[in-house]
Amino acid sequence: MYGCEAWTISKQIQNKLEATEMWFLRRMLRILWTAKKTNERVLNEANKRRSLVRTIRKRQATFLGHAMRRGKLEHLVTTGKFEGKRSRGRQREKIMDGLATWLGP
Repeated sequence: MYGCEAWTISKQIQNKLEATEMWFLRRMLRILWTAKKTNERVLNEANKRRSLVRTIRKRQATFLGHAMRRGKLEHLVTTGKFEGKRSRGRQREKIMDGLATWLGP
């Protein structure tokens, strides 16, 4: 999770992270793939309280607060305020967009 503060997490990437996290938990608890255990039962056995995606989002929020207070190059990069023309096609998702959808209105 080094450098996860700069990731842009789309819905597809979030689903892959959650699937990977569940795979890790099943491997650590030594649950066979033939065992008919639901994901909720696996999470209860692991006493899992915090998910991987939630941890990443929390780190992103703390980094954003740090960058906004500093007000230098990091502030320009995270807010996306650059001079010049925009590229053609669909615009890339920015860190601010992902955090805005996660934090809500």
